[in-house]
Amino acid sequence: MPEQWKLICKLKDIPPGGTRHVPRGLAWQELPGVALVRTVDDRVFALLDSCPRSGGTLSAAALYAGPMQCPLHAETIDPATGCQGAPEQGCTRRYSVKLEEGRIYLDVLELNAPASRAEAALAGTYGVAPLVQAFV
Repeated sequence: MPEQWKLICKLKDIPPGGTRHVPRGLAWQELPGVALVRTVDDRVFALLDSCPRSGGTLSAAALYAGPMQCPLHAETIDPATGCQGAPEQGCTRRYSVKLEEGRIYLDVLELNAPASRAEAALAGTYGVAPLVQAFV
């Protein structure tokens, strides 16, 4: 399936070691968004904005030199893999990111695909696909 890259924001819009929430879905669907994560060395990752253990909002997580720390239970999550360290070892969904000339792009087709079975059932019930919004 070919990628369809959509400009989401500029790299400078996310401070080094910071995060940004990107909404997904329609307002009434209340789907988790995407957490864009910028490391201190300017790598950018996109994760489903939901902690694999508790459902906490990862875009509110503290990011240090390495892993992020979930705001609800302080477990660490590697932004490159979306996985927690021991003892939990759960993972959240990762999304493709393209960084070009200081701009961050996400693949719309990948983002609009349901992130879970519950989302797939919801989309099938209402006959709609999630919608990704860009904020530039």
